[in-house]
Amino acid sequence: MDRQVELLAPAGSMESLRAAVCAGADAVYTGGAMFGARAYAKNLTEAELLDAIDYVHIHGRKLYLTVNTLLKDREIDGLYDYLYPYYLRGLDSVIVQDVGVIEYLKKYFPGLDIHASTQMTITGVQGAAFLKEQGITRVVPARELSLSEIRRMKEDTGLEIECFVHGALCYCYSGQCLLSSMIGGRSGNRGQCAQPCRLPYRVEGGKAADLMSLKDLCTVDLLPKLIESGIDSFKIEGRMKQPDYVYTVVSMYRKYVDLYLEKGAEGYKVAEADREELLAAYQRRGYTDGYYRRHNGKEMISLRRPDEHLNEEKNPEYKMQEKINGNLILSLGKRAKLILEYKGLQTECEGETVQPALRQPLDQARTEKQMQKTGNTEFQFDRFCVEADEEVFLPVQALNDLRRKGIRELTENILRKYRREEPEAVKDRSAGRIQEEKGELPRQEGGALSLMVQSREQLRAAVGCAYADIIYIDSLSGFEEETAELIGRAGKKRRYFLAMPYIFRSLDSERWDRNYARLEEIYDGVLIRNWESFYWLKRRGYKGEIRLDSNLYVFNRYGKTFIEKQGIGIFTAPAELNGRELKTLGIQNAVLPVYGYQPVMVTANCIRKTTGHCSREEGYLYLRDRYQKRFAVRMCCASCYNIIYNSAPLFLADKAEEIRRLEPGELRLDFTIEPGEELKKMAELYADAFIRRRNTEPPKAEYTRGHFKRGVR
Repeated sequence: MDRQVELLAPAGSMESLRAAVCAGADAVYTGGAMFGARAYAKNLTEAELLDAIDYVHIHGRKLYLTVNTLLKDREIDGLYDYLYPYYLRGLDSVIVQDVGVIEYLKKYFPGLDIHASTQMTITGVQGAAFLKEQGITRVVPARELSLSEIRRMKEDTGLEIECFVHGALCYCYSGQCLLSSMIGGRSGNRGQCAQPCRLPYRVEGGKAADLMSLKDLCTVDLLPKLIESGIDSFKIEGRMKQPDYVYTVVSMYRKYVDLYLEKGAEGYKVAEADREELLAAYQRRGYTDGYYRRHNGKEMISLRRPDEHLNEEKNPEYKMQEKINGNLILSLGKRAKLILEYKGLQTECEGETVQPALRQPLDQARTEKQMQKTGNTEFQFDRFCVEADEEVFLPVQALNDLRRKGIRELTENILRKYRREEPEAVKDRSAGRIQEEKGELPRQEGGALSLMVQSREQLRAAVGCAYADIIYIDSLSGFEEETAELIGRAGKKRRYFLAMPYIFRSLDSERWDRNYARLEEIYDGVLIRNWESFYWLKRRGYKGEIRLDSNLYVFNRYGKTFIEKQGIGIFTAPAELNGRELKTLGIQNAVLPVYGYQPVMVTANCIRKTTGHCSREEGYLYLRDRYQKRFAVRMCCASCYNIIYNSAPLFLADKAEEIRRLEPGELRLDFTIEPGEELKKMAELYADAFIRRRNTEPPKAEYTRGHFKRGVR
């Protein structure tokens, strides 16, 4: 079959990297000392990573570096010096989440392929098409997509598509999780997730179970359909796992990818012994074939924690040597010549002058044996011949030196095509520091108060609130006649924005197509939570204002430059930056949430469906954790996803003076489960704090400061 599929393996250490290559991986992905989403892996040092780049290239493979965390403004200054040696060495690509990093790489590292991490939550053709316009060469879409959605993404965009085929699954759409961050300060967006989703929870009135712990992914039986869907790269999860695990899993997927490519679907069958060996490599929660053939389901969940079983680590030495050919020419009175050949690449080098034999001449067989001692190098001889004059001599040390020199020069010749010159964009940098643009957006009028509402009751209360300059309506009922009438009766004393869904897949796009005219008719603008929504709006020629919500992270000044180039002027401050970091970023053109239950998870799986049955009735249910903390879960049935909110609301009214010093463009109060009367009281309280400048006391009920004080590491 004339089809190429890349097998992409994890490498949390040099041992795992060698194991992956020896097992047949076409490429490996690994993290360095900074900016990777596995902060607790045995990440490679700079010296190791430079060696790793050479190692994979000698063996005809590729290396992708994870730069897939969100970078604070002070950190992005260090990205150039971090990537510079790897870029020159020939790094094949970087995997990124942060749009600011995308902007930075395009400017300072031209020619370096950029892969969009699954952390970017790309869920459809429109998001992928948008990233293609930004220079992205490969997309790792959300793991929640079906085979048909992936096929369409490939066919419509032509981008390289990389999908997970084996390993751990997150319960949340990757990049949309703040649960670990909000509970314990360990951010998944910063590579430090503590996995609180693996702990027991209970729906109120029910029993405790591991409701959010997904089984591990295994798709070896599904490989033919994955290949036929147009996936270019099969990704194995596991940078925290041991070399033996990497070797076993990679070798098994190598075997069965090759089997399909050789014999097609008719000749494809997984041997039971192979399946057992694959599943035994790591046993934790059981296995599932993921979302490729289902939207969600209880059968994907491991409700009880089994005894974990790991195979005993064998710690073998993983070694692979490339076959080369050699020819040694020994002519009396001339310098010894060694010719080495590897895949059509020929290297010649010379050694010491060949001497006449005074006693015992060189034995050709012994010379050939001596020259083939390649030891721990990356090569071994397939063929070697000696052409020597009669009665000649050369010391053994001279032969060894010539062999070492030849292999060294062959290695350099192989690697030369991967090396890069210093980027033109930074040749004029002074004192080792890049002269960067400010990334400043136009300021909006400071001090505006806005309200986000979900229910009709909240909307009625918000419309009657004198202090709200802007009202955001976060509900599909935003298109209903009652909503339009409420907005119409309120007049033009404020602006109204419709908050679009957190997840915008193909069926959502079709539904919103039908309501597009109403969107333009009723609303002054929209608040978006994904790049699919943005591309959909731009393709429709939308003329209203587009704003970003906080989950489309603008973490640094390059992120601000990125959105400015898209024509977006207002963003929402990310939840994981503290006050000092927000000051550095500059939020004069941003919305700062100052009240509300913050979303900590957006999930394709459904808590109600797992614990009961699907009724397709939108609304809320409530989870309790082992400390009896209560988490509201919003069931967004029209788009079939859940939003899990933090157990306590953000409250910052008593920090008004500190917040004013940040000069935010807008202060937003987000309402979810609160009744209309509570909205009125809270709006009045924030008006006291920020408009009338009165001292405000925190509420007696439980509340949180979010990350306004502590931030994340």
